[in-house]
Amino acid sequence: MRSPAKDRPTDRDRADRGDLVARDRQRFLAGEPLDPARVRGDILASWRRSREQDVPADRVVHTFQDDIDPEMGLTRSARPVLRALREQMEGQAVSIILSDHTGLVLSRSSGEPELDRYLDMVELAPGFCYGEDSVGTNGIGTALEMGGPVAVLGHEHYVENLERLSCVAVPIKHPVTGRTVGVLNLTCWTRDAGPLLLSLAKNAVAQIRQELTAGAGDGQLKLLQAYLRASRRSSGIVFAVTGDTVILGDSVRTRLSPDDQSAMVTHALESLVNGNRKQIDIDLPSGTRARLQAQSVGEDEKGTVVSVSLAEAWTGRRPNIEHSSDAGLPGIVGTDPVWAHCCREVETAARNDEWLVVRGERGVGKLAVLRAVHLRLHPGSQVTVLDAAVERTASAWARELAVALHGSSTGVVITHTEALDANRLNAAAEALQAAKAKPGSELRWVAATLADGADELHLLPLLDLFPRTVDVPPLRLHLRDLPLLVPHLLRRIDPHGHLTYSADVIATMVRGSWTGNVTELDGVLREIAAHRRSGEIVLEDLPPAARTVSRRRLTHIEALERDAVVAALQQAHGDKTRAAKALGMSRATIYRKIRDYGILAPVRPLSQG
Repeated sequence: MRSPAKDRPTDRDRADRGDLVARDRQRFLAGEPLDPARVRGDILASWRRSREQDVPADRVVHTFQDDIDPEMGLTRSARPVLRALREQMEGQAVSIILSDHTGLVLSRSSGEPELDRYLDMVELAPGFCYGEDSVGTNGIGTALEMGGPVAVLGHEHYVENLERLSCVAVPIKHPVTGRTVGVLNLTCWTRDAGPLLLSLAKNAVAQIRQELTAGAGDGQLKLLQAYLRASRRSSGIVFAVTGDTVILGDSVRTRLSPDDQSAMVTHALESLVNGNRKQIDIDLPSGTRARLQAQSVGEDEKGTVVSVSLAEAWTGRRPNIEHSSDAGLPGIVGTDPVWAHCCREVETAARNDEWLVVRGERGVGKLAVLRAVHLRLHPGSQVTVLDAAVERTASAWARELAVALHGSSTGVVITHTEALDANRLNAAAEALQAAKAKPGSELRWVAATLADGADELHLLPLLDLFPRTVDVPPLRLHLRDLPLLVPHLLRRIDPHGHLTYSADVIATMVRGSWTGNVTELDGVLREIAAHRRSGEIVLEDLPPAARTVSRRRLTHIEALERDAVVAALQQAHGDKTRAAKALGMSRATIYRKIRDYGILAPVRPLSQG
């Protein structure tokens, strides 16, 4: 076997980088600001977690447990794989370490006595726990926290007497339940660290998973097979349970919070598995209404595959949603129940001349819904829109509002009410109160838009005049409307119909995060139309932001990095090795970037011939 040392950087490179990381670690511990570009994001996040948990930075402090079962399932399944890996690495100064799901070290095998003695000194040995809450940043603990492969090199360790070591660690997920059952960790001297170790660890973990599959009971395998069949048939949420096994796939983890997941599984076990019911409707902690339908598995019917449909997936403020087919309003599209419910709520208030606040994230279509409702109820009439974000004095604002309330329009919409300062807020409240109190005048219907998360306590003098609030769902929670929205928006941008789009484009867009909602979607389509004026829009036309599934807003630096990775993958036709080389990074790094930014990498074409 080729030594890991042959893949390592030069001594000068390693020393320079080690010095920089050591200085950055000292600055971090001293509470001084750091340059985020100099410390890897995963490491910096781990340092912060370690500090928040008051982990000592100068020594390893943890307790010993002597009740390890050498025949537990993971240890037994991993034993032949670790034995073969030890033979493959014979003579190398690398220690092969197996831990359980808490970070408790179960076994250790080293290829060099000196390394073994050092690991004993820092208590990286069977019976000691290397969870991040005990030892801070380290391969085992940080891999468990991240839920994926990790490398911790030298001074990146939080505790200083681990700085002579480097390690790579890969979580071991049970092939049936999907739960993390342990970690495989390879540790060496920092001077010997190289990228080969991570590949070896990943390959070994894949073999351990095969051994775990072989050791799974017949009932577990039948449950897994039934779960996989149900998942292939359904694009919705599917999970499986028995008395001691739970299988949760990505459909659950990406669409439901941990609290909702826990509550859903508990209800399933109590009512569907133990209570022998086939269907239940439940309210999850987030307010989501869910229907669970069960299918028994196996001759004894102790296993259950559960299909979940969400009646409301965006807020707990309106728990009872009727399922109609369409919002049916002019100028807007959408058939998802949460979107249709929102439109009906606004229309009901408008029909009753009830003043209301429409609340939601930026770009969700708050003003569009209000305009559409007004147009449906008052065809040919005018609605006056006053933007509170436009700078004006309190007196000018009061005059403008008074004119609108007594003018020729049949409705008034005040947008961006969260932008009102105290003076203009009071002026608006007084003008609206005066309009309500004026005898003999025809009262206009008034609505206001409010950004989600605004300081509603500050706005109380104004909001008290609006007896009703309707929440508009963000696009990411009614994504099945996207195949209707794309052609609708394209017709506005390209009224002559020169542009079409492929099914792959819609499929990719539906997986997007769309943190900027419909406004972001419209911007993406306009950007595409600016460089492709006719023909079919294909995946290569989508900007980088539309080819990711990240659920958070990126910093400017992160967005630039994401765009560079997307461009490199596109130029390499999905070949991650070529893309990594073009960017000057390792394969492990580009895989981490793809995962961190939720990049939907293009499919690498099959070779011809």
